[in-house]
Amino acid sequence: MKLETMVFEREGRIGCLTLDRPGLLNAMDYQGALDMNRSAEMIRDDPDLRLVLIRGAGRAFCTGIDLKQLAAGETPHEYYEKWDRALRILEQAEKVLICAMHGYVLGGGLQLALACDIRIATEDCQLGLPAIKEGIVPGLGTLRLPRYIGLGRAKWMVLSGDNIDGRRAYEIGLIDHVVNADTFAADVNALVEKYSRVCSEGTRQSKMLLNMPFDMPHGQFFEEYLRRQRIALGSPDHQEAMAAYRDGRDPVFT
Repeated sequence: MKLETMVFEREGRIGCLTLDRPGLLNAMDYQGALDMNRSAEMIRDDPDLRLVLIRGAGRAFCTGIDLKQLAAGETPHEYYEKWDRALRILEQAEKVLICAMHGYVLGGGLQLALACDIRIATEDCQLGLPAIKEGIVPGLGTLRLPRYIGLGRAKWMVLSGDNIDGRRAYEIGLIDHVVNADTFAADVNALVEKYSRVCSEGTRQSKMLLNMPFDMPHGQFFEEYLRRQRIALGSPDHQEAMAAYRDGRDPVFT
């Protein structure tokens, strides 16, 4: 798949999407929104992918919308629709999405991280939604951020446009793993390995259920849970987990 602003690679069941505009700190222009849509659709539709790592090339993860294009009046309104459409596809994809962040994680970069399942960041990483300083709205960060850190903190971050570092982001639940910048690559690889070992049908069904409670009442959610639990219980992965338990070994999910 030909992409202009990012690179997708895969090894077996694990994929890696790298934002690749390092000279611009991986700021995303309209082409970036188009590329993110193509990438999201490919990740969603690939039946063999189980886990995808999303990272940024160079000195930063992503600084969000390309301000040069925005200031020149060259960012079409479709940018915002395309970008958030891609994030929703990723959020609903039946894969584990891990976001590894360093340097700056701003605007659309943080919005992308919020659409992932697991977030890793360095202690000195700078995270924020500065759209208010540009007189615009920080996309559906306004929807996702309160779910992770609470409405009060989300309002403070959005309405101030201020950044927080990785350690503070970990303390308030915005990220899940904080790592040292000097060992960033090794720590990320170890965490990818950790999560990939437990990828199973149960993982897939659990992720989809975790996405639902904000959007449906208890009774409907309970019926959906029972349906997905039946799928997980009937899967080869569950049988392997039970065999591994009986044998006193770690399961090998396929």
